[in-house]
Amino acid sequence: MAKREDLAIIRAARAGQGAAQLALGTRYLFGGNGLPQSFSTALHWLDRAAQQQESEAWMLIGSHIPLEVARAAADPLAICVWYERAFDAGVMQAGLVLAQLVLTGNGQLGGEQVLPGLRAKVIKVLETAANAGVAEAQWLLAQHADSAPAVTVGRQSPAVPVSDTKAENKTEQDATLKWTARAADAGVMQAQQSLAQLAWEKADWPVFLERALPLARVLSEQYVDILAQLNVPSETLARQLGEENLSLLLRCAQILQTSDAFDAAEVQQFLELAAYGDDKAAQLALGLWYARMNSDGQRLLVGSGSANYKKAIRWLTLAGEAGLADAWYALSRIYLKSEFSQRNLVDMQRHLEHAAEMGHCAAQLECGLSAWRNRREQLANDVRAVYWLQKAAAQGSREAADLLDKIADGARPAPWAEAARQQLTREQVKAHPFLAARIELATLFGLSRPEALLLDLNQADCGHCLVVDIRTLYARSKRRLIQIQTGDERQALSRIARLFEDVDCGPNGPEGNYRQRLYRFKTALPAVELEADAD
Repeated sequence: MAKREDLAIIRAARAGQGAAQLALGTRYLFGGNGLPQSFSTALHWLDRAAQQQESEAWMLIGSHIPLEVARAAADPLAICVWYERAFDAGVMQAGLVLAQLVLTGNGQLGGEQVLPGLRAKVIKVLETAANAGVAEAQWLLAQHADSAPAVTVGRQSPAVPVSDTKAENKTEQDATLKWTARAADAGVMQAQQSLAQLAWEKADWPVFLERALPLARVLSEQYVDILAQLNVPSETLARQLGEENLSLLLRCAQILQTSDAFDAAEVQQFLELAAYGDDKAAQLALGLWYARMNSDGQRLLVGSGSANYKKAIRWLTLAGEAGLADAWYALSRIYLKSEFSQRNLVDMQRHLEHAAEMGHCAAQLECGLSAWRNRREQLANDVRAVYWLQKAAAQGSREAADLLDKIADGARPAPWAEAARQQLTREQVKAHPFLAARIELATLFGLSRPEALLLDLNQADCGHCLVVDIRTLYARSKRRLIQIQTGDERQALSRIARLFEDVDCGPNGPEGNYRQRLYRFKTALPAVELEADAD
C-alpha cells in the first residue's frame, strides 16, 4: 500500500510536475516504499518526465528499461529519442537497446518502415558499441551491416555501373563476415552458428568443425544428464535444443566420421542427443552407426566393437516411421545379413517394398529385379517387375531402363491398324464401335490383328502397362507386356476402356468368337492387307 509521501508524489506527478514524475518513475523502476516494481509503469512516468527535459529520466530509461518493455510502449518511436540521448551521454547499453528496437522490432519500427535517417544513425550507434567490444552489438551489426541506405535529396541518383554494384556488395559481405567473426570470437552462439552454416554451404569442413564442434561439445555436456534419463525421443528436448542445434550436432557427427581419426564416443553422443531430440535424420544416422554400415548397406569400419542390430533396428524404424525411405531400405539390408541372428527374408522384402513405395530408387530397382526373377512362381510378377522398373528408370537408373527395354515393349503403331483406321468411315465407326476401338488400340500400342480382336481390355489394363495375353483363345500367340509411357497413351486407353467397361469381351459376349470378329473385320474393311501372321 502506498504511503502518504508516495501519495503526495503521485498527485504532483499527475498534476504535471516534472520532478515528481521523475521521482515516481524512479520508485516504480526499483520498487519499495509501498510501491511495486513495474518497468512499464516506470517507463510511463519517466517518459513524461523526460518530455519536461529531466535529463536523469532518459538516463534511467537508457540504463534500466529493457527492450521488451520499450517495444510494448504505446509509441516506441518517441521512446527511441531517450535511448539515443542516453547513448550520447555515455550509456552503452542504451545504444544497443536502441539498435534492437529499430532494427529487430516486429511492430511499427520493424523492417523497412523505419526512416532512413534513423536507421543510418542506429547503424553508427551500433558501430560505436561494436568497436567498444560489446558482443551483442557486433552480432546485431553483422546482421544489419547493409542497412544504412544512401539518401539523395533533390536530385536523381545516377545509374550505378554493374562493376560498382558488385564491388559494393562484396564490401557489405566483407563487413558482415568481419562483425560476425568478432561476435563469434566474443562467444555469441548465433554468430558461431552463422559462420558454421556458411562453412557448411561452402563445404569447408575444417572451418565448419572449428566453429561448430565447440558448440556441439557444449550442448553435449549441457544435456548429458537429461540424455541418460531418456528412453524415447522427447519433444521437450527437441524444443529446448531447437532445429539449428539439432542440425549442428548431426553435421558435426557426419563430418567427424569422414576424418581419419575421431572420438567414436563423442560422435555417438552427438548422434544420440540429436536422435533423442526427435531429429529423423539423426535417428537414421544413429541407426546406421549402430549397424556399422552406410545407407546402401555396405559395411563400414567405424567406432569400436561389433554392430548392434537391435539398437539399429529401433532407431531405423523410428526414422522410417518419420518418413525416411533410406531407413526402410537400411532395415531391409539388415534383415538380409547372414550374421544377423534374426535374419528374415519376409521382413526384408516387406521393408524393401516400403522403401520402394516411398520413392527409394535402389529399392525400386531391387523390387523389380526380384519380381522378374520370380516371374514363373506367380503370373503377375512380370507386371510388378515392370511397375518397379519404370519407377526406378524415372529416377535415372540406367540398369532399370535397360532391363525394362528387354522385358516390355514400347508403344509403336501397327501398320495394318493404321491402314485400317484410315479406311474406317464415320458410318462404320457408328455401326461397329467395338471394332473401331480395337483398331485404335492396335494403332496406339502396336497390337497384331489377333491381339487386337481378342484382347480383354478389362483384364489387360494394369495402369502402368498393357498385358497382352490371348493364349487361351489363340494358341499361337505369346504373352507380352507393353508399357504405357505417356499421358496421351494413358488418356486414350482409359477412354477406350470405358467403352468395354460393362461388356463381356470373351467369346460369349456381344462380339462373338474369333471367327465372328475376323469375319466382321474383313467385311467392314475388305481392302486392308492381311498380316503375315493372319489365318
